[in-house]
Amino acid sequence: MMLPAPTHSSDAGRLDKIGLGTVQFGLPYGISNVRGQVEIAEVMSILKLAAELGIIWLDTAADYGTAEAVLGAAIGDWGRFRVITKTLPLGPSGIDAVIGRVAESSRLLRRRSLDALLVHGAGDLNAETGAALWQAMRSLKRSGAVQKIGISAYFDQDPLALAQRYAPDLMQISVSLLDQRMIRSGDLERIKQLGVQIHARSVFTQGLLFLTPDQLPPKLAHGAGRLAEIKRTIASGGASLMQAALGFVLDRSDIDLIVVGVTNTRELAEIAAVARGPRPVGLDWEGLALEDPLLIDPRAW
Repeated sequence: MMLPAPTHSSDAGRLDKIGLGTVQFGLPYGISNVRGQVEIAEVMSILKLAAELGIIWLDTAADYGTAEAVLGAAIGDWGRFRVITKTLPLGPSGIDAVIGRVAESSRLLRRRSLDALLVHGAGDLNAETGAALWQAMRSLKRSGAVQKIGISAYFDQDPLALAQRYAPDLMQISVSLLDQRMIRSGDLERIKQLGVQIHARSVFTQGLLFLTPDQLPPKLAHGAGRLAEIKRTIASGGASLMQAALGFVLDRSDIDLIVVGVTNTRELAEIAAVARGPRPVGLDWEGLALEDPLLIDPRAW
């Protein structure tokens, strides 16, 4: 099935900062995901709608289960979608195995050249072999196997130091209404000033903001009161949770792309409608942040 080309109408222009995360296409991912891995028929419907909306970027990874293979089967060699993928972790087999897996990513995605390749584990670059790994990434770019190279990093991995050391083309960083640490520290702005393209992920914190107290995992139950307070503040400002979560990141000039994950077309249509709509005004954005590291770090869940 050939998907329609993305539109470029004025409506679609409001969505030019939205990228589609695909981990749910290959794994049953996310604490708010009650549907499990998205079935291929639904993936096709989601991609069809994304194309119609003018969404260009798809974000995936080598260790997102079968996501790369699913995307390859769904979009084939059609070049209108641009694909970001990520390396496997640097294991005992070393750098050669990590770089060798990139060719498999290209094969699965049915791409002659990957639009962007990120080091998935920033810890791999902070290790003794970091410089050698990055040199291998640069070689892939010089050869044309990938167009851009970058890094996916968490706050505690010091994204700014990584940007200063390696000068990546782009970085994927957790930034959200609930997790404002990169903004408060000033590091997000400093990375942008280095000429790095910034992609914000986890803008919904895996859907944490949308969960009711009884839906919270036991590890996060202690945060129910604070989350309820945040929701009341948003509601009192006349905004929906989606409007607040998207509005916080969408108009930031230091963020080039916002990666969102969905499990069905209804969720994507809702995101598109909110992105095209008015932004919340009068909210105390800084006051809506969570301070508890456990609540804003999905790795700990």
